[in-house]
Amino acid sequence: MEERLQKILAKAGIASRRQAEQLIRAGRIRINDQVVVEMGCKADPVRDRITCDGKPIDFEEKIYVLLNKPAGYVTTLADPQGRPMVSDLLTGIEERLFPVGRLDLDTEGALLMTNDGELANRILHPRFEVNKTYEALVAGFPAREKLALLEQGIVIDGIKTRPARVRVLQRRSGASLVEIVIHEGKKRQVRKMFQAVDHRVLHLKRTAYGQLYLGHLPLGKFKILSSDDLKKIFSYKIPFTIKNITD
Repeated sequence: MEERLQKILAKAGIASRRQAEQLIRAGRIRINDQVVVEMGCKADPVRDRITCDGKPIDFEEKIYVLLNKPAGYVTTLADPQGRPMVSDLLTGIEERLFPVGRLDLDTEGALLMTNDGELANRILHPRFEVNKTYEALVAGFPAREKLALLEQGIVIDGIKTRPARVRVLQRRSGASLVEIVIHEGKKRQVRKMFQAVDHRVLHLKRTAYGQLYLGHLPLGKFKILSSDDLKKIFSYKIPFTIKNITD
């Protein structure tokens, strides 16, 4: 059965739908040896030969991983500067997984990785409003009024952020540990939000997607997610087999 090419690429785990559009525009996708650059193009993944950069697309088993990313690792699949990549930490997994969203080089914590572009698209698309929870150690002691500004939405880079949930977890010597829950994913958003209220982020860690928390997962380690784990992110039923992978 024919489907839109972006959807086929996402199902195959090549990229999210948004990233798939970029691949198509760049002329990197071929159907039966013909370059495709039109967004509305359809194909049959069973009958048609679809390639990306000349390599046939395989419809492999879907894998879902929660990684506790350490600082110093980039959330890309290639880095011209030769820095460590999050994929380097996925020992024992042969499938090519891509990160769902990003974490800055110096940010730690929960990072979903998968070869399921459809799931990635649902998590990243603002329409689904998937919450991401962070713990930010910030300089000083933010007043209630400043925290209220973050909760209501604050202008950064000329755009007002959506409402957030904010609470102070702990006060330390000259710093505060603040939990903030957002459902956007703009670049360095949490750091910029706190900077906008004059409280620099000293350390940042993402602790959860929806209700899927890191828990006691050690830094630099990962776990394979079950269907029950995925439901904690949002109601998303996917038939798949969990592989027994040890690290």
